[in-house]
Amino acid sequence: MSNIWLAGKGLTQSECTIDFPRPDRLVKGNPERHTYSAYAHPNMDCGIWQCEIGAWNIVFADNKQEFFTVIEGHVCLHHKHSNVIVDIQAGEAGIIPPGFEGTFEVVQKVKKYYAVVEA
Repeated sequence: MSNIWLAGKGLTQSECTIDFPRPDRLVKGNPERHTYSAYAHPNMDCGIWQCEIGAWNIVFADNKQEFFTVIEGHVCLHHKHSNVIVDIQAGEAGIIPPGFEGTFEVVQKVKKYYAVVEA
């Protein structure tokens, strides 16, 4: 596991929560997803997320966005209303903007840092 440090507090501690994509959003596979929330605040959650190969549809609310950096693996974001596919591999970062609708595809088992902001 990678470390996340919190200013003034030290090394964060988190427990793993495990879930799967909702059946009505599932596109391919049924990937197990592991979330290690390192810091939660009323408008922000960040930590480390891991997932097996698979794909599911996502819909971000107009007040929700995510910044992430892929540590290991490979993901693609397919936009619902265009042919644009964003391909993000280890060492690269991505942003899912407010109102985004599309498919989140894990091409190769992934581990990423994430920060989700809702305002």
